[in-house]
Amino acid sequence: ALFYFHDASSFLLVYAATAYFFSHKMVRLVLLTAPIASILGGLALGRAFGWWIRSIVEFRPSIGQIWQNMWQFGAKDDKNFNNNKSDGKKKSNGKKDVSKQNGGKKEATASSGSKVFNTTKIIIGKLLRVGLGLYVAQTYVKPRGEEFHKTSREKAEQMSHPTILFKGTLQSGEEVTVDDYRDAYWWLRDNTPEDARIMAWWDYGYQITAIANRTTIADGNTWNHEHIALLGRALTSPEKEGHRIARHLADYMLVWAGGGGDDLAKSPHLARIANSVYRHMCPNDPTCRRFGFTQQGQPSEAMAASLLYRLHSHGKPGVEADKNRFREVYRSKYGKVRIYKILSVSKQSKEWVADPANRICDAPGSWYCKGQYPPALQKVLAEKKDFTQLEDFNAKKDADSDYQKKYFENLNDPSKASKMAEMNDILEKQKEKEKQKEGYPKTFRPDPAIIAQLQNKWEDGEVTTQLWQLIANDDIDSLKGMIKQNPYVVFVRSGDGRGPLWWAYEHKRQRMINMFKRLGLSETDKDVNGIMPIDLID
Repeated sequence: ALFYFHDASSFLLVYAATAYFFSHKMVRLVLLTAPIASILGGLALGRAFGWWIRSIVEFRPSIGQIWQNMWQFGAKDDKNFNNNKSDGKKKSNGKKDVSKQNGGKKEATASSGSKVFNTTKIIIGKLLRVGLGLYVAQTYVKPRGEEFHKTSREKAEQMSHPTILFKGTLQSGEEVTVDDYRDAYWWLRDNTPEDARIMAWWDYGYQITAIANRTTIADGNTWNHEHIALLGRALTSPEKEGHRIARHLADYMLVWAGGGGDDLAKSPHLARIANSVYRHMCPNDPTCRRFGFTQQGQPSEAMAASLLYRLHSHGKPGVEADKNRFREVYRSKYGKVRIYKILSVSKQSKEWVADPANRICDAPGSWYCKGQYPPALQKVLAEKKDFTQLEDFNAKKDADSDYQKKYFENLNDPSKASKMAEMNDILEKQKEKEKQKEGYPKTFRPDPAIIAQLQNKWEDGEVTTQLWQLIANDDIDSLKGMIKQNPYVVFVRSGDGRGPLWWAYEHKRQRMINMFKRLGLSETDKDVNGIMPIDLID
C-alpha cells in the first residue's frame, strides 16, 4: 500500500491505523483489525508470489499483462509468417549472394553459440528461483499456514458453539458427561420463588435468565460499568461487607467453582473492575496486585478474606462461609457450581425496588423503565468515582488521567507494581495496628467469667442509659473514655436483652460497630425477641 499509493491503498492505510488505534483502547475492538490484517497479509504474500513468478516468466502476473503478452505473441507469429513468405519470393527469383551468405553463416554460428550460453544461464537461474521458492513455501509457509488454519477453525468452533455441557475424565480414568451448569440452573428454576434475584458474575447472566428463568443482577448486556463494579465490590470485599451489599440486591448467590476458568480464577479481574470505581478496594494499586495468588499458589490475605473466596472454597480446610449470613443450598454433582441462600435479606429494599413508583420511565406509561438502587445502598454508592472509559471522547482528557496513567504503568512494569503492593500492605497493617490500640488498654485482659456474668444479667440502669445516649449522639470520644475507665461496660445488656452493638447498628454508627467487634462483641447474640444486631441493618 505504501509503494503503490492510490485511492484504494490509502483507504487500507487509514483503515489499518484506525483499527490499530481503537483496538488499543478496548480489547474487544481487536476484532476490527481482523479484516485489515487479512487484507494486508494477503497483499504481502501476493507481492512476494508475484515477484517470484515475474522472475521466471519475465512479466507481471496480472490478467492485463497476460492478455497483453498473448497479443504480442500473436503479432510476432504473424510477422514471422510474413518474413517467411518474403524469403520464399527471394529464393524463387534465384538471386543469391554467395559471399554474403557465407559471412552471414559465420556470424550466425557465433551469435547462436552466445545465445545458447545465455539461454542456459537464464534457465538455470529460473530453475534455482523455482526451487528456492518451493523450498520456502514447503518449509515455512505451508506448515505455518496449516497451523494458522487449524487454530482459527478450533477457535471459531469454540466461539460459535458455546456449550455448558461437556465431556470430562475422572481420576479413575472414567469418561463422564459434565452437566453441572444446566443442573444448577434447573435447580434454581424448580426450587426458588419466581421473584428470586440471583447474584452472580455477569458472564452467566444470560444463562440464568434463559434456563433458570430467574432475575439476575447483571448479564452480557449490562453496559453500566459502575453497576458491574458494585457487583465486583460485593464479591471481592471481605465477607461481612460483601453481605451488607448483597442482602439489598439479591436473594441467592451463584458461584462457579471446580477449577479451570471458575470465579476464583477471574477474581483478580473482578477486583480491578471494583477498584476502578471504588478506589479504596486496592489503595494506590490500580491493578490490585495484592488480590490474587502468591507464588506458592496460596491466596493472598485480601483474597482469602473475600466473600467470593469464602463461598468458592467453603468446606475446605480452614475455610468456612459465615453460617449466619449464607447457607449453602445446592452443590452440583462434580462441584462446578455452588448456590447459597443469602440470609437476613432486606425485605424493605426488595419491596422498594419492586415498587413501580420507584422506577424511572422515559415517558409516562412507557415499557422502558430503569430501576434504581434501594436507599439503603446510598452510603455505599456515595463512595464511588464514576469511571471514565478511554474511548469516551466526550469526557475531559484530564478527568481521570492519573489513575489511567498509573494503571498502565503497573501493567507495563509488573515487578514495580508488586513492590508497591507489598509496601501498601505494610502500611495497611500498620494502620490496622493503630486502630486496634483503640478500645482496651494495653494491659487489659478480659475475664470470660465476668463477661458471661454481665451478658446474662439483663437490666436497665445508669450505665446502659449512658451508653445508649453516647451511641445515639455519635459521641465516640466520650465512649472511648468510658471504655478506658472500665472496659467491661461494653458487655452490659439492658432489660430487653440489647446492648451497645444493637444500638450502634440501630443508629448506623459504623466506627462504633468496628470498635465493639474488635472488643469481642458478637453480631449473632440475640435479644429477648431473638433479634441479632446484624438484623437491624436497613
